[in-house]
Amino acid sequence: MTIAPQAPMAVPEFLELEITGRCQLACSHCYAESGPTQGHGSMTTEDWTRIISEAAAGGARTVQFIGGEPSLHPQFTELVQHALDSGLRVQVYSNLYRVRAEHWDLYGHPAVSLATSYYSDDAAEHDEITGRKGSHDSTRANILEAVRRMIPIKVGIIHMHDGQRSEEALAEMLALGVKRVRLDRVRGVGNAAQGGLPSTSELCGRCADGKAAILPDGTVAPCVLGRFLPAGDAKAGPLAGVFAGTEWARVAASIPRPSHAGAGVDEDACMPSPGRRFTACNPDQDGSDCAPAETEACGPAYE
Repeated sequence: MTIAPQAPMAVPEFLELEITGRCQLACSHCYAESGPTQGHGSMTTEDWTRIISEAAAGGARTVQFIGGEPSLHPQFTELVQHALDSGLRVQVYSNLYRVRAEHWDLYGHPAVSLATSYYSDDAAEHDEITGRKGSHDSTRANILEAVRRMIPIKVGIIHMHDGQRSEEALAEMLALGVKRVRLDRVRGVGNAAQGGLPSTSELCGRCADGKAAILPDGTVAPCVLGRFLPAGDAKAGPLAGVFAGTEWARVAASIPRPSHAGAGVDEDACMPSPGRRFTACNPDQDGSDCAPAETEACGPAYE
């Protein structure tokens, strides 16, 4: 029997939807430069709803809602439900600082998973990195609640500096029952660039490889960390047209690929084993693991 080859997908199978720049935290390394005073961007709810519908029709399998803190978007629940109704898997990359009761119900859907970032088993060190006192205890408690509810969760531990209790944080997460934990260094994008120009050398090499990001103003990028490489405008027309365009092809070709990179998205490809601490992929954000924990091609995580 001859099996006809599948038609190429019009849209990458993993899309990171950065629906807001607002966040309760003020992390000094945040790649999105988000914070309490940031807005939700110029993308309307109608824009995001259209994008989600076009993604599902174009061959996407998973969307990751990321920010900022995505749950702060006023239509967050509506957008997640629309993605689920469209047949997509959903990952929410949240700081887990605060979780509303109705959101726990949403996260309990069988097609939903969570991702978050964590920095230290020491509360003071964690809170210093996030710029929010009490964030360690809140995030840790909500990670535990996700485990208790048997909600799939990925935790990305971002190593910021020498002496940070990153390894201890990894061991803590495993002891708490988190099945998917990864440790990665901070990347020089956004706040962490410290005023310098970001470089493609800071990327995992899997950006634009079965994944893409859409930013709060509609800019299409190869991933949330690759936000400095604009490759189209999702507000200007059909999403499939962006990925068929010459600008997307040019940007995708500009990203150095690791020798181990393969075709397609493997969300476990860069998850560390106990003997392999630092991954070859991006830090948090993940969502897909190559995002903000990143999150699908190389593992999420992200704030």
